[in-house]
Amino acid sequence: AGSYQGGPGKLSCKPCEVGSFCPAAASAALPCHEGSYSTATNLTSATECTPTDEGFYAPTGSMQQVVCSPGTVAPSARMGACDKCAAGTYQDDPGKLSCKPCEAGSFCPEAASVPLPCKLGSYSTATNLMSATECTPTDEGFYAPTGSMQQAECSPGTVAPNVRMGACDKCAAGTYQDDPGKLSCKPCEAGSFCPEAASAALPCHEGSYATA
Repeated sequence: AGSYQGGPGKLSCKPCEVGSFCPAAASAALPCHEGSYSTATNLTSATECTPTDEGFYAPTGSMQQVVCSPGTVAPSARMGACDKCAAGTYQDDPGKLSCKPCEAGSFCPEAASVPLPCKLGSYSTATNLMSATECTPTDEGFYAPTGSMQQAECSPGTVAPNVRMGACDKCAAGTYQDDPGKLSCKPCEAGSFCPEAASAALPCHEGSYATA
């Protein structure tokens, strides 16, 4: 035990191989079972292979344990492969035992190593979203930049005529909007002028007038 010989008519046995064990009269080195490993060359049974630690894994016949990569975890010892983080969770560090809840303003697909931000024009306060389609679209009159946790009302001088807007539209020159959260701009008033993004109609200077 602890050695083997795969050829006929030999004069001596070979030391067992790393990642393997060799019972008595072995004609081949037998691989350590998944979830265990070995750096020794004299193991006699599978029970002498070293079990992996939590946060690590080892495929069949491994010479060493391997740390789980971000996006995966190993909550138990003796694991032959790491578990992928379920959709709605993530893990950004290697060698961890559990996944983290996704973050507000983000979504996490299966095996996520980082939370992915909700797209322009959408937002989220939840911590379990699995895809971008679960982020909430903004309402008319509101906007949301990438990765938003809530929608924001358009300020005076800007409007949001549609849903799913990542930014508000500025009122064009010749129009204005004095209220927040509106869908359209108002025509400028007689006796006034309105530059781009005007939040009020500005009076013509003294010595000038406008009927339009």
